[in-house]
Amino acid sequence: MQTTSPESVEILGVRVHNLDEQQALDLMVEFIDSGWPHQVCTVNPEFIMRAGRDPEFSQILRQADLCLADGVGVLWAGRVLRHPLRARVTGVDTVQRLAEIAGQRGYRVYLLGSAPGVAERTAAILAASHPGLIIAGTYAGSPAIAEDEAIGQRIREARPDILWVAYGAPAQDKWIYRNQGRLGVPLAMGVGGAFDFISGVSRRAPVWLQSLGLEWLHRLYHEPWRWRRMAALPDFALRVLWQRLVEARSTDQCR
Repeated sequence: MQTTSPESVEILGVRVHNLDEQQALDLMVEFIDSGWPHQVCTVNPEFIMRAGRDPEFSQILRQADLCLADGVGVLWAGRVLRHPLRARVTGVDTVQRLAEIAGQRGYRVYLLGSAPGVAERTAAILAASHPGLIIAGTYAGSPAIAEDEAIGQRIREARPDILWVAYGAPAQDKWIYRNQGRLGVPLAMGVGGAFDFISGVSRRAPVWLQSLGLEWLHRLYHEPWRWRRMAALPDFALRVLWQRLVEARSTDQCR
């Protein structure tokens, strides 16, 4: 089955697909129904900055079947570069919507990662919220290469249609990339802290803060250890502005 190739925007060398939430979900259903393995990444400014200094991660993002714009900074960059993205598509919201679709269509889902017990709690909450959802399995495990074979065996025996991996970036995305070919899972998606938010381990920002693009500030307040990761944001903004300036100069020279 041939799946649709969506339009994309390049931000500091990283491709981001230009889809709203419903378009992304429709494409993921195509991926699942095809039966062939597909990788989905949720891109935010930290991903983009990490890709700039991690060639392996950069290659994974280039080869992923779908890179979602998860982060208001990515949307801002698209506007600055005059390639506006349709919408932010977050990992946690996508997990919830995919769980709903899976319950309706009979897809089997597997939850891998996060701290011990969190995947199980998340699975119970999703199953209670979405009638018909089939939980094929849950496991905390580790992204260490030494555990790949044992974890892969668990997943192959569970036969999921959807695999959510919550090891954080870039570990989760690298884990999917090196293991997906032998798992037989049509859709594997790195979901970062989605299990923590759904299970209640972490508190998500109120909707009004999300609408203002300040969800990052709420998370930093509750998880101050993240300041080192978020310190990359000013550098990201400066690099985007520089890319815009270079493109503007190039356009002027061509006139």
